[in-house]
Amino acid sequence: MRLEELNWMDVEIYLKQDDRLMLVLGACEQHGYLSLLTDVRIPLALADAASERSGVLVAPPLNFGVSPYFLAYPGTISLRSSTLIQVVEDMVRSVYRQGFRRLLVLNGHGGNDGARNVLVELANELPGLKVGWYAWWKSHSVEAVAEKHALKPAHANWLEAFSFVQVSELPQGSKIPPSYQGLPNAEEMRQLYGDGSFGGEYAARPEIMQELFDAALTDILYLLQFE
Repeated sequence: MRLEELNWMDVEIYLKQDDRLMLVLGACEQHGYLSLLTDVRIPLALADAASERSGVLVAPPLNFGVSPYFLAYPGTISLRSSTLIQVVEDMVRSVYRQGFRRLLVLNGHGGNDGARNVLVELANELPGLKVGWYAWWKSHSVEAVAEKHALKPAHANWLEAFSFVQVSELPQGSKIPPSYQGLPNAEEMRQLYGDGSFGGEYAARPEIMQELFDAALTDILYLLQFE
């Protein structure tokens, strides 16, 4: 159940029985042959699935994240780290004021990790606030699925190639990942990674992707218990 499907009175009724909310942080950035909003679509799909099973509300996703290293790829829209942190703080303060106390942040983009610190600061400052953070691709459950099938996770490779983010035909086979030391700028990143994939298999069998999704969903349902 998403906030966009409700009016304010519905939310007020919800808050009388539950104070949990899922916040989705994503990005609009290149993902090779996958959707530019891959980092939004995956955590949002997980949030929707978790909401169906738990009844916890899902806030509208933040479609933009910190992606300065991909700006040489057309379609990438990046926020400054400071901007993201301020936006996340404003979001949390807004819903806290209305009565939400248990927030699970489903992050879909590694560049957004800087927002974790402000969440801890807010949890220290705002009485009763509890915040969880889940980056699905870093989960031990997801890593176990990858190891089980001898697949190496990477940006814009099989790991993120769910059917609902595929917007074009994927290449066959795999890509050898390039090596680089230091922090490449946007132009260097494009030269290094070409089509945008960081290497490895471009796709995995549908049953593996379902296993991956189910593993992440199980994690989220557990975190929503806020034990």
